[in-house]
Amino acid sequence: MNAADGSASPASVHTASDAEWLRNAVFYEIYPQSFADSNGDGIGDLPGITAKLDYITSLGATALWINPCYDSPFKDAGYDVRDYKEVAARYGTNQDLADLFAAAHERGIHVLLDLVPGHTSEEHPWFKASCKAEHNEYSDRYIWTNSWVEGAPGLPFIGGEAPRNGTYVLNFFKCQPALNYGFAKQTKPWMDSPDSPAAQGTRDAMVDVMLYWLGLGADGFRCDMADSLVKYDADDRPCTIAAWRDMLGRVRERFPHAVFVSEWGRPRLSLQAGFDMDFYLDWRWDGNPNGYSMLGRDTDYPLGDGPDASYFRATSTTGAARFVREYLPQLEDTRANGYFCFITCNHDTSRLAPRLTPREEQIAFTMYLTMPGVPFVYYGDEIGMRFRDLPSKEGGYTRTGSRTPMQWDGSVNLGFSDADPSQLYLPVDPSSDAPTVAAQDTDPDSQLNYMRFLINLRHELPELQADGGFEVLHASDDDRAFVYRRVAADATEDGTPLPADAIPASVIVALNPSTAAVTVHLDADQPRPQGLVLLHRGDHATYDPETRTITLPAQSATVMR
Repeated sequence: MNAADGSASPASVHTASDAEWLRNAVFYEIYPQSFADSNGDGIGDLPGITAKLDYITSLGATALWINPCYDSPFKDAGYDVRDYKEVAARYGTNQDLADLFAAAHERGIHVLLDLVPGHTSEEHPWFKASCKAEHNEYSDRYIWTNSWVEGAPGLPFIGGEAPRNGTYVLNFFKCQPALNYGFAKQTKPWMDSPDSPAAQGTRDAMVDVMLYWLGLGADGFRCDMADSLVKYDADDRPCTIAAWRDMLGRVRERFPHAVFVSEWGRPRLSLQAGFDMDFYLDWRWDGNPNGYSMLGRDTDYPLGDGPDASYFRATSTTGAARFVREYLPQLEDTRANGYFCFITCNHDTSRLAPRLTPREEQIAFTMYLTMPGVPFVYYGDEIGMRFRDLPSKEGGYTRTGSRTPMQWDGSVNLGFSDADPSQLYLPVDPSSDAPTVAAQDTDPDSQLNYMRFLINLRHELPELQADGGFEVLHASDDDRAFVYRRVAADATEDGTPLPADAIPASVIVALNPSTAAVTVHLDADQPRPQGLVLLHRGDHATYDPETRTITLPAQSATVMR
């Protein structure tokens, strides 16, 4: 690895995974402590997830992302890892996780674990050893200054808690000391370079963790805070990119099918680092939203009691054009290297409900599941689970309200657990109309069955696969309509090229979240819809070939040929 320019030596140059299944994948994210409790202790666990795999199959999901399930003091809900190679006792055992991998694979479901590579818990044995005054093999595993009165410029640090004469750098909470991947610019004697033996040792340790779980049956990892490894890195992260290329390259020498998803939010950089996919993260700072936030979360009021400029809010005046301007350049950055993925929500993001109505949610999900890239559905979104204003739990703070127990049926604790309600990890929704799987399972008009139909349509249509083409037909600042075309990639499902004279299939998606119908005129050089409706929510859009116009009814979503 070359710390100067972020390049990698030939041995560590990385190409993306050869996992062909990603083209047609739909992920389901599970917050393990809140999904299903199999032993009645009030906390979800791995056997509980295994018992619900048939439900996940019925939804149409083909892959899981499981939030951290490693041993932890749980000061940050498991993102403070105490032992990377041990399942937390609250979730079960390593064998339970191996059994989950096997049961999922029997159903054609792949499983990604959550890797936390940037920091550990302060209770990790590595950190306890690094705190000792005597030099040992872990002394340089974390970032320490040379004096108890010296801080780390521009970085949070802690002093006075170790025999060692120094302070240590934090990544997030006080309980999360930063692992040492080096400094791109070394301005102090204690700052190691990204090429140093200390940084190499950290990378070796993380490769060892990944190889362990892949050997047990995992299919890959979602990588937490992936852009933050090397400190003082330049904005385009050359040294962090080089660190990942080294680690992922070595892992794929052993497991070429392993899949890696980055929490980065800038695909131009993350895909260079060797990741297969990057999330469209929810960013909104000082009232300035990124493209994803513009769609469904352009507000300071997650419960819906304040101003909301989100595109999917029926009463908003926001058009789709501002999202398109932010999204398209990033989509182009991914085309040759991997995928830029939409999430319905995640454990760090407020759920859309109750701020959005069920119809508004369904229009949003129609878009998320028909866009390029690999979609991620957050557990419970498929039934319209609601964000709740709750006290912080295990470092969740404002995120806690998106982490409540899954709502299975109308029995005690909504089917999540047999425990006394006072013993639950978080309280279940007490509302009389709390949505459940059981209540929606046989209702053909329910959100659950709409999501099932939508996901299955994505599986059936090559046009909607991750690598299909994308063309905006209409997005304006002056109206609420968003119309786009998805085109089948120029290859068959097994990756072989289409015949030269073949015309790739295409579909048109027409969205109108507003309370009034919108008519959109297509230019002569734009594709002509056939008008065959494949899916719709609300009244479906119609096409008039004489005027070349598409009429989108109020609060509607349509997928048509």
